[in-house]
Amino acid sequence: MIPKLNHFKEKWNVQSDDVIIPGLTAIEEALARVGNPENKLQVVHIAGTNGKGSTLTFLESIAKEHGLRVGKFMSPCILDVHDQIQVEGQVITEAEMNHVFQQMQAAELSGKLTDFELLTVAAFLHFAASNVDIALIEAGMGGLLDSTNVVTPIVSIIPSIALEHTNFLGNSIESIACHKAGIIKPNRPVIIGDLPLEAKNIVYQEAQKKQSSVLELNHQFFVQHDNDGESYKHNDRGISITKLTRTMKGAHQANNMALAITAFFEVATALALQVSEEAIQKAVESANILGRFEEMIPYVFLDGAHNPASAEKLKETIQHEFSNEQITFVIGILADKAVKEILQQFEQVSDCFYFVDFDNPRAMAAHSMLELSNASHKAILEDYVQFLKQQSENKSRTIVSGSLYLLTEVRSRLKIN
Repeated sequence: MIPKLNHFKEKWNVQSDDVIIPGLTAIEEALARVGNPENKLQVVHIAGTNGKGSTLTFLESIAKEHGLRVGKFMSPCILDVHDQIQVEGQVITEAEMNHVFQQMQAAELSGKLTDFELLTVAAFLHFAASNVDIALIEAGMGGLLDSTNVVTPIVSIIPSIALEHTNFLGNSIESIACHKAGIIKPNRPVIIGDLPLEAKNIVYQEAQKKQSSVLELNHQFFVQHDNDGESYKHNDRGISITKLTRTMKGAHQANNMALAITAFFEVATALALQVSEEAIQKAVESANILGRFEEMIPYVFLDGAHNPASAEKLKETIQHEFSNEQITFVIGILADKAVKEILQQFEQVSDCFYFVDFDNPRAMAAHSMLELSNASHKAILEDYVQFLKQQSENKSRTIVSGSLYLLTEVRSRLKIN
C-alpha cells in the first residue's frame, strides 16, 4: 500500500492492483498509450540491494550543483506517494499529480497496471512535462523485470547485490545478480560497487553480451582517506578530486559517493558538460538523505536497514560514530525479511531492544521479533512516540530501524504528537 495513492486512483477512477507482477509487457503497452514519455528523457538507472537511495542522493546533489534540472523517482516513499516523484528536490504537487492522472485516465490505463507500474508511468509523464535535464530512476525490485527497465540510460549503476526478495528474484546470489544485471543496456556503461564474486561474474558476462563497459569500484576508480577529508581518483580518466567532506555518515557512504561521482562523469560526457571540482565538493558536503542514519530528534536516529547487509553497515557506522556508548534499538521489521540475521547484526552493538507493531500488512508481530531476539534486555513497546521523546530528553542514543515503512510511520507520528 502506497500512502495517498488511493486518493488519486479514486478521484480519477483509475484502478490498479496492489500486487507485484514482474514483467514489462503491461508497462510497455501503457507507456505507448501515453506517448512514450520515457524516450524523451536522459536517464541514469540504478538497481541493487543497498545503496541505491544514497547513491542517487549524491548524484542528484552533484547534478544540481552543475546547474542541471533533476528529476528523481525512488521507492518506497518517505511520507506518502508524493515524495517518490521529485523535480529539483521538490515533491510532485497535488495539482501535478492530478494532471498526470488525468492523462492516464484519458489513455484508459485503468485496470491494466499494478500500483508501482502506474506510479512509474506517472513519474515519466511528470519528468517529460517538467523538461528535466536528467532523470534518476531507481528500480523498485530486481531490475530485469522491474517496470522501470524500459529506459535506455546514459549509464546504469549497481551499488551492491545481496539476497533479497527471494520469492521473486530467486534464492541465490547468482539468480539475484541476473535480475540486477538486467538493467545493463547495449553499448551503455555500467558502474558497479563491491559485489560478491559470483554476482560480479554475472554482471561482467551480461556486460560483455551487451558490449557495455564496466567501471568497478576499487579498480577504475576509488576513494582514499586524507588528512583534510577524502579524495576521489579515477585512473582511466586521470581524475583526482580532493577535500571531499561528507555529511552522510558511514564508510559505505564513501563508496556510494564514488559511484555517484563516476556516474556524473558519464552524464557530463553525454551532455557535453564541463565538470567542476568545486561543485562536486559542495555537492558531497550538502548531500543528505532521510532515513539514513538521520537524527530525527536529538539522540534519536532513524535508519532504514532492512536486510542483513544494510544492518551490518549500520552496525559498523554505530561502532565508528558511537564507540563505547550505550545504544538502544527500537525495531519493526517486515516478516518476509531475514529477521533473525538482521537482529544478530544489531545485537553486536547493543543488548537493549524494544520491538513495535506498525501499520503494514507484511509487518512481523512484535512478540514474534521478541522471540527471535537474543538480547538480555528486550520488551514490546506500545507507545513508541512517548518513549522516543523521553529517550531524547534523557540524551540516550536510540536507533529506530528494521523497515523503511516503520520509519515513515515514526516520522509522521513524531510530527503529529
